[in-house]
Amino acid sequence: MVTSPSLGQVVTAGNSFRALEVGCSVLTGPMTALPTSRVADPRTAPALRWGFVGTGYAATMLVSDLRARTDQRLVACFSRGREGAEQFAQQWGFERVAGSLEELLAADDIDIVYVATPHNDHHPHALAAIVAGKPVLVEKAFTQTAWQAREIVEAAQQAGVACMEAMWTRFTPRHDIVRQLLDDGALGEIEVVTADHGQWFGDTSHRLHDPQRAGGALLDLGVYPVSFTHFVLGTPGRITARGSLTEAGVDRQVTGIFDDYASTPAQAIVHTTLAAATPVRAAIVGDQARVELDHFFNNGPVVVVPRGGDRVVTDLRGWQAEAGLSFQAAHFAALVAAGATESAVMPHAESIAVMQTLDELRDQVGAVLPGDERAVSRRDLLGL
Repeated sequence: MVTSPSLGQVVTAGNSFRALEVGCSVLTGPMTALPTSRVADPRTAPALRWGFVGTGYAATMLVSDLRARTDQRLVACFSRGREGAEQFAQQWGFERVAGSLEELLAADDIDIVYVATPHNDHHPHALAAIVAGKPVLVEKAFTQTAWQAREIVEAAQQAGVACMEAMWTRFTPRHDIVRQLLDDGALGEIEVVTADHGQWFGDTSHRLHDPQRAGGALLDLGVYPVSFTHFVLGTPGRITARGSLTEAGVDRQVTGIFDDYASTPAQAIVHTTLAAATPVRAAIVGDQARVELDHFFNNGPVVVVPRGGDRVVTDLRGWQAEAGLSFQAAHFAALVAAGATESAVMPHAESIAVMQTLDELRDQVGAVLPGDERAVSRRDLLGL
């Protein structure tokens, strides 16, 4: 059985951001209740000062949840378009707009930098933050390629700077409940994991259709089901993919079958498309019970169907059911405040492994993006 640390384990003694440790009591006899989430209210996290690099959709989603469910401070934002950055800052209450990336990274009153630019800019922007000594939260997918992910991780480790992929689903109460079920063996031997995420992007001017901006279904949409299967089963030893491309040459639709895992005979099946709105469901099927998750990457109920038994459903209420992106921000703020540099919930090796899987999927369907090749070294990129 593949295991992973709980969300509470990143917090060191003396830090105010704590998770209530509640054990799983559903493993003997009929399953009548599910574990209680151990995730703390995001408002209890240390209030740190944030600088945003990028002011698009992902940044809007995070800042909305920061305002709704945390006490984090919004200090500065930067975007290549000054007018858009000023509108973003005014709408969400940032203290100022930075005139340049260098200005934002040099600011003494910023504790955390959040990178929310297109995927092909994650690599240079994250490296620049690390060189400036700023802890950096990098929007998922972590990078465009696995080699870029390795360079970011190497730079962060050498500099002793906190760095984490913003795969926000891993930090929600919903996924902590799933984590407990997996770690406690409540589902039995896992047979198959399925996960799907498709949305309709019919406007061909959208970034997802543009290879120059690292478009395609996989990096924006497919990263969710791929990361979910890694969360459950770990890294596959074999990947088989089929798919199609858009006229512009980015991945349009991809289906992948993963198997040959080190510790389980299970298989995983993932699907993504930018050409249709799919059900967006995931399932973890064991020989004793299965987990069903509608809109699986969102925060919401966990449904468990025991073999031959009645379905059991969680009842998340209040703050546990709200503002899903706030949990990753609270986790990273706690990590930075504690002086840690790597999350136990979303460790560096996991982010790299997910990018390796995405690389292989894109390679097998023939989707090549500008910048996929390792054209320049990190030292050249930063002018070192």
